[in-house]
Amino acid sequence: MLELVARSLIAFSWVATAILLAAGLSMPAALAQSRFARVFGALLVVGLAALQAAHWRQLGGQADVLASPAYVVLLALVAPAFYLCFLGVLQPSPSRACLLWFGPALLLPWLPSAASIPLTFAMGAAFATHLALLVRRLKSQRRRFGLELAVFAGHAAIAIVVLPLGAAAPWLGAQVFVLAYASLIGIGFAIALYVLLCFPDAGGKVAETVASAYAVSTLTRVDREQAIDRLERLMTEERVYTDESLSLGGLAKAVELTPHQLSELINTGFGVGFSRWVRQHRVAAARKMLLDEPDASVLSVGLSVGFTSQSNFYAAFREITGDVPGRYRRQQQASAAG
Repeated sequence: MLELVARSLIAFSWVATAILLAAGLSMPAALAQSRFARVFGALLVVGLAALQAAHWRQLGGQADVLASPAYVVLLALVAPAFYLCFLGVLQPSPSRACLLWFGPALLLPWLPSAASIPLTFAMGAAFATHLALLVRRLKSQRRRFGLELAVFAGHAAIAIVVLPLGAAAPWLGAQVFVLAYASLIGIGFAIALYVLLCFPDAGGKVAETVASAYAVSTLTRVDREQAIDRLERLMTEERVYTDESLSLGGLAKAVELTPHQLSELINTGFGVGFSRWVRQHRVAAARKMLLDEPDASVLSVGLSVGFTSQSNFYAAFREITGDVPGRYRRQQQASAAG
């Protein structure tokens, strides 16, 4: 039974890897998160998928992962990739010196497996602890972005939980170790895929949280009132939010500010981050259109106000109003008729 669960989670991990990589490659450049985070995120999911392939062979009796130097290399590569992926999101400008953490991948395979595998997991736990401290630094923003930060903390917690598993691997034996570790990797993939599908703007929202937490005011020489007036005209009169590729950088050029200045202006002037501010305008326009054009489909309404897909529209509408578009329209129509 446990082996069936582990194999199912391994297969799921491969499907999730394909979806996550496709989502990253298809992301418009203007909406992309830190390139640092995306590069190491891709390396992380590919490395985890390769580990799952080794786990599949172990469960099939075709390999002994604890005796494989290649498996130790994979473990030693995945740990810093995990760290650098999340560091690229949780810090504005990570130092390239962090790349030196890939050095142990060249050294650990020369050690006995009884030492090398526990050391790779200890390194991963140390990375996860540092990430957890960075998340703690963002505690003042938790009210606005609690879910997204909880996801980061959850992945860090998984990395810490596997430390005793890695330390005990030589004594547990390869089969028991793989059953547990493969299942935990599958759970991590499930969390990542759930967030991608249900909260597609999560990464951008965390990036905004980080920017506001680390930022020093950039608006000392900016006429805030005039800049806010320009922003409001662009949104209400020109309806720039209907452009599905609208980005912080593009809007900043339109109001003659830098992206950092615009981000701070929106955070301080409207009390929300850029992504949520745009979603609020899109949802407000969608609410009006749902009632003014009763024959228009929900999907066409969402696309016309700037959302890229029905799932994005539904997630944003529910986030802002607490309801879904179709039910909102029916309830409003019923109230008007009554």
